[in-house]
Amino acid sequence: MSDEGLTHLDESGDARMIDVGAKDVTKRVAVAEGIVEMSDETADRFFSGDLPKGDAAAVARVAGIQGAKKTPELVPLAHPIAIDSVRIAIERVVHGARVVATVSSTGRTGVEMEAMTAVATSVLTIYDMVKGVEREAAIASIRLLEKSGGKSGDWARPGVVE
Repeated sequence: MSDEGLTHLDESGDARMIDVGAKDVTKRVAVAEGIVEMSDETADRFFSGDLPKGDAAAVARVAGIQGAKKTPELVPLAHPIAIDSVRIAIERVVHGARVVATVSSTGRTGVEMEAMTAVATSVLTIYDMVKGVEREAAIASIRLLEKSGGKSGDWARPGVVE
């Protein structure tokens, strides 16, 4: 936990949106990932574009971009920010697909929530696109991998190798 404690709570313990007005404007980047577990057969169909709903990877990439842009509508205390870029990469991994979202902004607050929301909407979309051929597909994890910029500087999840 940071030295600042729970910054989204005021002195009375009530939820609040923190004031970022005095923060420096810096380049901020966050990278998050999510895994969708599925059988090798379903993964073959997903990555070849051979699903009844069409090119699931293309739809999931667009969903991730859309999710990043809608973060403040979905996460109550997230600030509306100008996003400079969103990149969604989807790669095959053992037992499924890995989504990696990289979000950048030049502003007063970080983009960790935007990166994680991008991943969440992408993996939910993948699940939606494959569930017709495999009900056992599952979203295994969503997590922040790294962030840079701002007062707290750079951070990377220990033990994660890109």
